[in-house]
Amino acid sequence: MKLEKLLAEKKAVIVKKWFHALADTYHPQMSKFLKGKASRFANPVGSTFSAELERLFDYFLVEAEPEAVHTCLDRIIRIRALQDFSPSQAVHFIFQLKTLIREELGEAVEREQMHEDLFLIESRVDWLALAAFDIYMARREKIYELKEKELRSSRFLLTEGSQPGTKGHERHPVDIEDEPESQS
Repeated sequence: MKLEKLLAEKKAVIVKKWFHALADTYHPQMSKFLKGKASRFANPVGSTFSAELERLFDYFLVEAEPEAVHTCLDRIIRIRALQDFSPSQAVHFIFQLKTLIREELGEAVEREQMHEDLFLIESRVDWLALAAFDIYMARREKIYELKEKELRSSRFLLTEGSQPGTKGHERHPVDIEDEPESQS
């Protein structure tokens, strides 16, 4: 496919813009930080996003095995699933790839009549977005399971430890009976 060759030539520009589009989904100060140092120690999230977008773009060009693509997407999406993004906000950066491709290669697509190639490329972007959505939902489900488990554990400690005569009761120095009377 002729368009894949052009995409490979424009990889650095597209991936950089894609990274900036992803970083811009954050608060301006955080966005600036993410775009700053690329060190995985000083800026682990920005470094992860940058590296994984580049790897994802490479896989995207060659239609790599789904497992490889899922691994890259998972490394990005797991971060966004922990944050306060809605599902659509978390995966929107994938759809921005379509816009970036059209911005960089739109003239060549028109000139060389590569509309069918563009359609196939954009179909791959759609597949990436669906995969990212599935990953996001699986990650959020895992987060809710962990929160529920933690809540059950906390509830167990509170109910078991608050029974009079139990060893755990001694850990709760304030009982209802011991509460100071309100002063009027």
